Amino acid sequence: MTVADLPLPTLILVIIVVLYLVNSIKILREYERGVIFRLGRALPTPKGPGIILVFRPLDQMVRISLRQQVLEVPSQDVITRDNVTLKVNAVVTLYVVNPNDAAIKVENYVYQTSQFAQTTLRSVLGEVELDELLSHRDKLNLRIQSIIDQRTEPFGVKVISVEVKQVDLPEQMLRAMAKQAEAEREKRSKIIHAEGEFNAAQKLVDAASLMATQPMTLQLRYLQTLTEIGVEKNTTIVFPLPMELLTLLNKMGSLATAAKELGAAPEEKQ
Repeated sequence: MTVADLPLPTLILVIIVVLYLVNSIKILREYERGVIFRLGRALPTPKGPGIILVFRPLDQMVRISLRQQVLEVPSQDVITRDNVTLKVNAVVTLYVVNPNDAAIKVENYVYQTSQFAQTTLRSVLGEVELDELLSHRDKLNLRIQSIIDQRTEPFGVKVISVEVKQVDLPEQMLRAMAKQAEAEREKRSKIIHAEGEFNAAQKLVDAASLMATQPMTLQLRYLQTLTEIGVEKNTTIVFPLPMELLTLLNKMGSLATAAKELGAAPEEKQ
């Protein structure tokens, strides 16, 4: 007996059953899971990946993706603890760890996570000062991520990272920070210059102490200076005289003057 020999009602019934079975076949990708609601009740474990059967209207399926999703948090107006008004946005990375909870316990887990992220961003950044926000951003990111993850855990969503993306400062604050940075650089420059002057003066003191104990070093320094001057094409050379020679010449001049005065005194008496 072939299909053509079947009565018409039976043939129609067979075709309907075949079409129903074909329509019940669903294919889930590797990163997808299907939460099956049978007569309104969710099955204990999600289905997939691969081929599954969904017998409508008894069964209804909700597809849940297990891939990581990046959620951009819109810019939020934040007032820091030192009363600076900022606009801050962030990026949240999340994925589903429990498909049943994500389908049952929340209507839209992405929207819910976005709202949690906005409120948490304002509350956490409002508790810190501007300098801490700019210099300890990694620490704040971890704190925000921990708070959001605790709030999304009941509906099967794991928040793996939160990154503060951009911090928009007021124009007046930008100018003030630029002046502060310029003053800090000038301060470091003056400190470095003063340290250099101090080190140079200290070296000169050490050199003078050494030359005082070893007079020959002063003569060698004179000769080295003459050598350096002789290398250049100079028309005038200043020859440095030792201080001892000048002292000796002064003494000889004083003695000659005294001798003249003594010789002139007897002549006056005659």
